Amino acid sequence: MTRTAHRRAAPRLWTALLGTLLMLAGLTSAPAAAAPAAAEPAAAAQQVLTWTADDDINHYTSAPTTAVAGPTTIVFENSAATGNTTGMPHTLTFDVSDPQYNNDVPLNILANPSDANGGKHTAEVTLSPGRYRYYCTIPGHGQMQGVLVVTEGGGEDTTAPTTTATVDGTRNADGAYVGQATVTVTAEDEGSGVDTVEFALGADGEWQPYTQPVVVDQVGEHTLRHRATDRAGNVSEPDSVGFTVTAPPTDDQDPSETSATVSGEKDADGNYLSMATVTVTASDTGSGVNTIEYARGTDGAWQPYNGPVMIHQVGAHTVRYRATDRAGNVSPVASVTFTVVEPPAEDTEPPRVTVEVTGSKDAAGAYLDRAEVTVKATDTGSGVKTVEYSLDAGPYLEYTAPVVVDRVGRHTVAYRATDNAGNTSQAGQTAFTVVRGGGVPAPGCAEFDERRTVQVGTVDTGVPNRITDNRCRINERIEDERDWTSHALFLKHVDAVLAALRSEGVIDERERGLIAQAARDSGIGTPGQSEGYRKLFDGTRASFEKWQQVGGGAFTLNDDGSMTSSTTTAGMGMLWFPERRWDDFSLKFQWRDDAPGTGNANAGAFVRFPQPHGHPEESRPEWVAIKYGHEVQILDRPDGDMYKTGSVYGFDRVGLGGSGVTPKGTWNDYEIQVVGQRYTVYRNGVLINEFDNVRGQSFFPARADDPGTDGRRYASGYVGLQVHGTTDVISYRDIRVKPL
Repeated sequence: MTRTAHRRAAPRLWTALLGTLLMLAGLTSAPAAAAPAAAEPAAAAQQVLTWTADDDINHYTSAPTTAVAGPTTIVFENSAATGNTTGMPHTLTFDVSDPQYNNDVPLNILANPSDANGGKHTAEVTLSPGRYRYYCTIPGHGQMQGVLVVTEGGGEDTTAPTTTATVDGTRNADGAYVGQATVTVTAEDEGSGVDTVEFALGADGEWQPYTQPVVVDQVGEHTLRHRATDRAGNVSEPDSVGFTVTAPPTDDQDPSETSATVSGEKDADGNYLSMATVTVTASDTGSGVNTIEYARGTDGAWQPYNGPVMIHQVGAHTVRYRATDRAGNVSPVASVTFTVVEPPAEDTEPPRVTVEVTGSKDAAGAYLDRAEVTVKATDTGSGVKTVEYSLDAGPYLEYTAPVVVDRVGRHTVAYRATDNAGNTSQAGQTAFTVVRGGGVPAPGCAEFDERRTVQVGTVDTGVPNRITDNRCRINERIEDERDWTSHALFLKHVDAVLAALRSEGVIDERERGLIAQAARDSGIGTPGQSEGYRKLFDGTRASFEKWQQVGGGAFTLNDDGSMTSSTTTAGMGMLWFPERRWDDFSLKFQWRDDAPGTGNANAGAFVRFPQPHGHPEESRPEWVAIKYGHEVQILDRPDGDMYKTGSVYGFDRVGLGGSGVTPKGTWNDYEIQVVGQRYTVYRNGVLINEFDNVRGQSFFPARADDPGTDGRRYASGYVGLQVHGTTDVISYRDIRVKPL
């Protein structure tokens, strides 16, 4: 997102934050006070309107749609009794900023199952006739909204509005309007009030919103229909007014000039594939164009031309056209001819892909020391364009030669191919085990890096990250995350690695130059960048035990050096690293969506949050990160929560289109850079979001003793990983951070 886009989003951001400020300032409803004594014992009971909420962030569990004007008790309950099992807070807020709705009730209730009222609150208000828009102000809950229609206390409004229309303009002796007529429509409603007014030209014209008087300057007889809808939804019966427009006196005797163009996709012979679109234009420098007509074929009937004409029928076609000006002059008939043909048969069949695993096996069928995976693809249509493979759920890489797998353990290789017509085969998969057979030792790769391309620091070279002769990838041999004491020393190391890769035939001279330039541009080892990435989690038990779990959920350590959220320990929580706070930093890790079935995991990384234990304004430590830090979202689900992967939750949304979504079960590289109040997010080496936190705000307003300057939110803080629940299964590995 651009800086300009953020500036435009600022008013919306501050509207949400203002609602939150009001909550914390005490404008939340207390339990209902005792009602004043009734003026008369026989007075009718005051109406009660009830809203309820649960774990859902897309809609209230229940909400009224209509009410009558007058004193009202508002009840908002968000509790275990209404289905809230996670402790998720919600608000019930009446909009007082949109002029389309009533703005005389500044209602703003924050309800949480764990609050002093158990999540049930009441408020006493007085409603006026009209419409109230209500919504939840908590970021991310923007789809929780609706409209309450309030009618007069005498009962429900069932009477439709009334509309009238007047026609103005200069008239001739016959009563016709000379040159043009102006139609003004008015509407009245004594019940809930007028909501919308509409009009339509002609007996079958489409209804359009009426916002200002309608000017009709086409010569001829006209009918304008009109109707209105009130705030209770009652629609008036259409009424109409008729009138005639005649041309002003003129000596124009020249007809309009006309032209037509035919557009569409063509074949080599100039025929249009599947469809041709005919666009007619006319101009008149005298009295002006009044009507345009067209006719299909040499004897087809003339029809009014109201927009481009699309011809789908296969065969030869002629379209005639003409125009009439306001003085009645008709242009000569002109025509265009063309041919529509069926498109050629498309290649819709994906390639056929097979795989073969070879190598020496032991008695149990495991491969000794190494296995070689060969992928083959054929396509009888447009031909094979690319073949790809994914090793152990890593990113898909281009397949150019058999893949050698010599790391001990259980392995999976997924494979697919795409043809020149864009058809991609369904991914296949093969699995096998490699055991140590006393032969080739495990590769001594310095770090684990399966990114698609060679990236030095933050510079992407575009060179494929190939497996090299020593069985490590190019990125793994460059070691750009090591603690280099000088830039010159790092460049010397890169030159040595590139020389070896060149002699091995892994890269060509052009690629060698690209990587060398990236190393020079990276600045690795220069002052200010001398401190390398620190491993916070490297897959060992010792590093895993340095993290602490707060709130619900849990993580378990896996044999492959990753950690996975629990499928049995329920609740939303956070695993955080308590040993150090960071100011400006780059946080890198890999994550994998392991949600069961067809669902997608909802998770994220928390950054720049304060010490979660003992916070003076929050009794639940997992909510300290949510309220006072920022969450960088992980969610590849196309529906549901509007904040997708790469979003800064509650503040800056990005969709899934630019993030390069990978299949479930695939490892993704994630980098979050935080410098000052700028948050930059990369996924698999691709920049997917830039967020300038220009006001330094978080979900809740800053305290007077917050760190940072100029009122900004937390210039330093801790990092953590979110778990949402037992079905939002997420795995993490290779977590590291580097001060910037």
